[in-house]
Amino acid sequence: MAEKDEEELSLLLLKSPDYFSSKNLALQAQKKILSKMATKTMANMLIDDTSSEIFDELYKVTKEHTRNKKEAHKIMKDLIKVAIKIGILYRNNQFNQEELEIVDKFRKKLNQTAMTIVSFYEVEYTFDRNVLAELLNECKELVHELVGRHLTARSHGRINHVFNHFADVEFLSALYSLDGDCRPYLKKICNGINKLLDEKVL
Repeated sequence: MAEKDEEELSLLLLKSPDYFSSKNLALQAQKKILSKMATKTMANMLIDDTSSEIFDELYKVTKEHTRNKKEAHKIMKDLIKVAIKIGILYRNNQFNQEELEIVDKFRKKLNQTAMTIVSFYEVEYTFDRNVLAELLNECKELVHELVGRHLTARSHGRINHVFNHFADVEFLSALYSLDGDCRPYLKKICNGINKLLDEKVL
């Protein structure tokens, strides 16, 4: 749904008694409020502690790689916004049966990606940046497919911004470099992912 269409729908919900739905209105309000409040504090309220710690390390490694604090902040802010919006849609039962099947596919792909990230770290000399980049890009396409009828073009842009960074082969090479500056961050990221895998979150 285009951003203009989304705004028009919100106005329609407000103006027309025939189309009024308190549930839809509440959902629109939540999306609007959270899109303006996707700060670290908001993320801590809606994202579990372990995921939040992983996000913190992803911010540090992104800042280290890009040498651009502002860009690193924007990437993580986009990641948090997308994660929160998908969470809201899921908790408010906005996905139809076909989309719930995509949710299941995404969970399996995310689990496979998470295990690959950890395996490439724990078993030296197994890292293959192209394999990991492909898995992340497959996750990206599933997210686009999942939110296709729910989020605006701007949100799809955020999804691309996040995945294009993390699936970049140069970034992945820097992250997994055995003697690189990013290695300590990767260790903490993998510790967090292992915890989420053990708790069946991923």
